[in-house]
Amino acid sequence: MTAAAGTPFDAVLLLSFGGPDGPDDVRPFLENVTRGRGVPPERLDAVAEHYFHFGGVSPINALNLDIIDRLRAALAAAQIDLPVFFGNRNWHPMVEDTVAEMYAAGHRHV
Repeated sequence: MTAAAGTPFDAVLLLSFGGPDGPDDVRPFLENVTRGRGVPPERLDAVAEHYFHFGGVSPINALNLDIIDRLRAALAAAQIDLPVFFGNRNWHPMVEDTVAEMYAAGHRHV
């Protein structure tokens, strides 16, 4: 894949922290966030309650998807042909998977 005309890049990657998409995701998400830090399960349960007040959904997900839609539209309006990818540090889509997908598609200048 070659870089878009006028840019040194061949793709855009939006990185984010990530957040749960529903109640079943809350505990696994919190375990990802705190992995290796020895956070007691009781503390995770207490933090999980904050997410459950909002249906177990983090608002960051919808905000990121809106940003991506707006970025794609702005790039298209400027006639810049760059694919936009999305990866999170702590939840799906995980950045490691997104980078592997980008690499497999031939993107090297992100």
